[in-house]
Amino acid sequence: MGSTPPTRRSFLALSGLTALSASLTAACGGGDPGPGSAAGGKVAFAWWNIATTEPGKSLFPQISSAFTAAHPDITVKTTSLENEAFKSKLTAATSSGRLPDVFQTWGGGVLRQQVDAGLVEDLTDALGWSSELTPVSLRPYQFEGRTYGVPYDVGMVGFWYNKRLFAKAGITAPPATWAELLEDVRKLKAAGVTPIALAGKEKWPGHFYWAYLAMRVAGLPALQEAATSKDFTGAGFVRAGARLKELVDLQPFQTGFLGAGYATPGGQAATMGNGKAAMELMGQWGPSVEKDAGADLGADLGFFPFPIVDGGVGQVTEVLGGGGGFALRKGAPKEALDFLKFFVLENESKLLASNGYLPVVKGAESRLTDPSRKVVADSLVRATGFQLYLDQAYPPAVGEEVNDSVAALLAGRKTPAQVAESITEAAKGA
Repeated sequence: MGSTPPTRRSFLALSGLTALSASLTAACGGGDPGPGSAAGGKVAFAWWNIATTEPGKSLFPQISSAFTAAHPDITVKTTSLENEAFKSKLTAATSSGRLPDVFQTWGGGVLRQQVDAGLVEDLTDALGWSSELTPVSLRPYQFEGRTYGVPYDVGMVGFWYNKRLFAKAGITAPPATWAELLEDVRKLKAAGVTPIALAGKEKWPGHFYWAYLAMRVAGLPALQEAATSKDFTGAGFVRAGARLKELVDLQPFQTGFLGAGYATPGGQAATMGNGKAAMELMGQWGPSVEKDAGADLGADLGFFPFPIVDGGVGQVTEVLGGGGGFALRKGAPKEALDFLKFFVLENESKLLASNGYLPVVKGAESRLTDPSRKVVADSLVRATGFQLYLDQAYPPAVGEEVNDSVAALLAGRKTPAQVAESITEAAKGA
């Protein structure tokens, strides 16, 4: 899968998004995306995606070919780019005001900037089939009740755990509360087991802890309010950091975690997959990366949602997650939306069969057979609240500060209050 898992990398926000050009008609420094065109009854539109690894590398062209075979007057001009190359190219296109007709998006802060600049098509009224999609999968692409993207994948973060190592420590059931999680960490350490694997070097895995604790302690409304007020110094956010420090003080992570990567040799996924740690907090892609980087835990692998925090306002059915989708540039041909409908609705079975994506169509989760994917999909169906990864939900500079400040807390270089202050400073300056 490469040094960094494509699935998670696709979730990361476009970093370093430059200020939008004052003249939205300026030539694109990163290359002309090529707007859709129509001549003699024929239509052509550009489609940018990140399908450079399997299963998308093979599947996406198959779907595109099937669409054009059924619509011979339509040409889809496909550009598939590796994540970092895609982000750089789309950043340049965004700055010039010339986006491709159909482009990969993960919603959140970057999409919001593109929407605010008037570059993205409002799909709300044209997306009559949105009722066939799960509400949670649409959430990252919605602002003020309007929809600006079409999802094809969705997922969530939770704890993957090694049942055999839990049993070794005398733990008979996954923890339901934060206090129970801390107690289980103590039991695991007493049994000579490393409780948690963490890729401290890459920072984004650590942000999951602070994000979830903010959700559980302060609550989803507090996170939404902070995004508007640009103030994360409220007591709930400081308490969330304090709860995380409780965990850090127990020294639960593997030796050398601050220098560990995620999918690199000896990194978080390998530590978990090789049975050298009992837990990792990771997205639905976790088991496949564990298998590639280490070994397949098979029936020893279990999953549980992030616990509730005593005294907090958040619920266990409120999830942190994200997904993949596509948006349309303002004025894209209507056939481009027809293509997305074909891609998502008529090819959902192919997307699921590839074992690379989780369902966005209502009821499709019942067709999953893989236990790891099914448990995540079932959790998403039961979700009563959804929060996009904070390094995507907010403008790129703010998301980067969340990752950096939480990493500093994990390393003992920042206090919970300093984390909240640093994120607030970044938000006010964004």
